[in-house]
Amino acid sequence: MNKHLKNHRLGRRQFLQATVFTGIALMAPGALASAGSADRELQFETLDEALAELAQLAGSGEPVSHTTWNWAKTLTHCAQSIEFSMTGFPESKSALFQNTVGAAAYKVFAWRGRMTHDLAEPIPGAPALDDATDIPTAEARLRAAIEQFRQWQGELKPHFAYGELSKAEYEQAHAMHLANHFSFFRMPA
Repeated sequence: MNKHLKNHRLGRRQFLQATVFTGIALMAPGALASAGSADRELQFETLDEALAELAQLAGSGEPVSHTTWNWAKTLTHCAQSIEFSMTGFPESKSALFQNTVGAAAYKVFAWRGRMTHDLAEPIPGAPALDDATDIPTAEARLRAAIEQFRQWQGELKPHFAYGELSKAEYEQAHAMHLANHFSFFRMPA
């Protein structure tokens, strides 16, 4: 086998991951909802819709979490994702993955209007989420990231899994990401 073809082959582990990821992405909405009925199944098409839900949840004190991360960690993780779309993700899947499995997953999520993913999986290579981060700091960071993204005139960096996205596609990806995370938080009773 020549060197060029060998470099483009998926290893067994990558192939299995790609197959599993694609299968999960193509399942019915809510397939990854590990908490079952705790999933409010929110759907946002825009960052404005996400900000409206953020205001409701933030205005209630600390929202009740039905996932592994607390509210501050979740907000920080979501801010990281938006920031990395402008500055570049620390680690990325291969171009082959992005152009096949990743692009297909994004299209399925966009078609469904809803993303599902592991809500406790950090962004590859991102700084660790700090348990000491307080809610006001995390909320301010997310709001600032959203505003910076809105004003961004520069080139957007490829998503670590989905690859190249237009600004409109990135907004939709960010909105779906926020909806998926926010779906597992409720206002305290």
